[in-house]
Amino acid sequence: MSVTKLAIVLPLDWGEFSLGGYHILPRSGRAHVLAEDTVTREVKDNKLHSKRLIRKTNRMPKWGEYIVRARHVHVLEESVIDPEKQEVCTYTRNVGLNKVLNCVERVTYRPCPENPKATIAERKAWFDSKIFGVSYAIQSFSVDRYRKNISKTDQGFIWALTKLFPSTNTNSSDSSHDNHSNLEDRKQRLKDAARETAKRAKELAKEKAGPIYASCEGVKS
Repeated sequence: MSVTKLAIVLPLDWGEFSLGGYHILPRSGRAHVLAEDTVTREVKDNKLHSKRLIRKTNRMPKWGEYIVRARHVHVLEESVIDPEKQEVCTYTRNVGLNKVLNCVERVTYRPCPENPKATIAERKAWFDSKIFGVSYAIQSFSVDRYRKNISKTDQGFIWALTKLFPSTNTNSSDSSHDNHSNLEDRKQRLKDAARETAKRAKELAKEKAGPIYASCEGVKS
């Protein structure tokens, strides 16, 4: 098994990041992400709980193409947004090609202690392959690809944030005024947005749950 850890500081305010991160589109700087579907989304104990099914590319090196012919893989992401603790936690795992590679990732997003206008992302990922003779090569390739894709994910966060909150790039005087007046407002806005998002997503999730799980079962088979 291979384990990799990464800690990255994103130049994004946590409140806006937690609102904007889940509006990222597949083409927003993440060509390896083909589609995203929300399975469930609900508010429990003042926390927003979500499950998403994500379809990603599954490019393999030449030496691995004879082992894995599939060019796409489905990934299940479970996330919890806690506005009180100012924390976003995501837990991601692949639901297809498990015999070739099991990949599990946990990410925690918190306000950066040194800079309240930034968010720190602490990532930890586990890679485990059971293919005799090439398991180490598959794990090494997957770790390298994971590290490269992380930079694309970070670009996607920034892209989504600037689209949703154009004021993120305002001048320093506006930012100074914002620092004094918007902390509590942002926390309340996050709570309101979580409730509204759960309400809007409920019907959509019911409509899509059937086709999504059917697709997921097809991948496993």
